[in-house]
Amino acid sequence: MNEQIRAREVRLVGPEGEQVGIVPLERALQLAADVDLDLVEVAPMARPPVCKLMDFGKFKYESALKAREARRNQQQTVIKEMKLRPKIDPHDYETKKGHVVRFLKAGDKVKVTIMFRGREQSRPELGYRLLRRLESEITELGYVEAAPKQDGRNMIMVLAPHRAVKASAVAATASRVGPRDRAAEESGAPATGETPAGETAAAGETGTTAETSGQ
Repeated sequence: MNEQIRAREVRLVGPEGEQVGIVPLERALQLAADVDLDLVEVAPMARPPVCKLMDFGKFKYESALKAREARRNQQQTVIKEMKLRPKIDPHDYETKKGHVVRFLKAGDKVKVTIMFRGREQSRPELGYRLLRRLESEITELGYVEAAPKQDGRNMIMVLAPHRAVKASAVAATASRVGPRDRAAEESGAPATGETPAGETAAAGETGTTAETSGQ
């Protein structure tokens, strides 16, 4: 059983969000019992506290669904790395460029590193030209987030996907919902690896309830 509401008076909000006004706690509990709903304290720091009439179990379930959907639509920023040599073979270059294209289409950033060895370190322009060539060939998918910069024996450039490309990647990821997730949504049970519905709290809702029976 959750913590009881201790205030003598509360500012009551109806189930549809309508303002009922300031009423004694006993009256608020009676109103909740009359409509078979819970009295939930949503703003305990207010004076008087704000309480709302709601089906708390349904509220927790809907909050869990919203949190799950938010996680599904959210994609972590991942930085992939691709290493090249300044005198890379044309076939190898095309292969590695294909990997860069695949990473960008997936919504990931790519750190491209040119590795200089021996006398190649005296010819940084070779690496610079190679990076600029790569930049020009992926312009439809991404842009240079960090310009080419010498870092010891390496030269580094960071590519990032265009916003539209990343949005498409996020949408594609969200559409790939496994059977377990669908079954969980239909049954109301949390999907594998997700927080149970009863442990999810929405912003601004404290989840403190008062019993409507025996008050």
